[in-house]
Amino acid sequence: METTTSGLEPGLYIVAGPIGNLGDLSPRAADVLRRADVIAVEDTRVSARLLRHAGSDRPMIPYHDHSAEGVRQRLIERMASESVALLSDAGTPLISDPGYKLVRDARAAGRNITTLPGPSAAIAALTLSGLPTDRFLFVGFLPAKQKARAGALAEVAALRATLIFYESGPRLSESLAAMAEALGDRDAAVSREISKAFEETRTGTLTELSALYADAPPRGEIVVIAGPPGDAPPPSAEDADAALLEAMARLPVSKAAGEVAKKLGLDRRALYARAMELKG
Repeated sequence: METTTSGLEPGLYIVAGPIGNLGDLSPRAADVLRRADVIAVEDTRVSARLLRHAGSDRPMIPYHDHSAEGVRQRLIERMASESVALLSDAGTPLISDPGYKLVRDARAAGRNITTLPGPSAAIAALTLSGLPTDRFLFVGFLPAKQKARAGALAEVAALRATLIFYESGPRLSESLAAMAEALGDRDAAVSREISKAFEETRTGTLTELSALYADAPPRGEIVVIAGPPGDAPPPSAEDADAALLEAMARLPVSKAAGEVAKKLGLDRRALYARAMELKG
């Protein structure tokens, strides 16, 4: 197996960095940062502090969402004979951070790709929330404009899963209120400054948390966890009658009863009998 002068196999190394506490950098990640031929970073000023902590003096190359196509192609060319580490400002690269295009194109070029797993604010906040973890969706940042934000929330409102959002302090209260309106007033948690000196997690309903932060926007990196929707109440007799009358205006009684049974999850025979009463 071919290796570089550092002893690392040529290719791409996706390195998860700390989200706050530098002590969370894994020994394996620190070793790769000390030995890689080059490190592609989101911001050289931010990454310089982590590299000093890791004892690395390896050269850095800026790489982010706004990098030119040529920067990505040059990195992929270097991966043929050199080890290239990818490092974001905090946490795991590609999770609401640049990098997926680099991984996609490196894989298409047949380059070796290795990931060094580690911290992620989304997963850390989920474990802190006390909300269901068996099924969850990372939504990321919501759009800033009200109409676009409402549309994004409508897309996920019916999912029976815990939802994970990133948010900024100034927008937090407004976003929580928008979530309550679109998703219903679910149980939720707001975590900020995870693994740092002022780490904090507050829990309550979306409405309660929106009110909590309305006059005191928090600082730091923020993750919002919204629990899954509760069970819908069973349809009432009035709901069934209204659905039957609407369906009977379009369909024969038998088909109307079948449509409403499927829609509301009720017994078809009972609905047919009720439909005949309503028709009579």
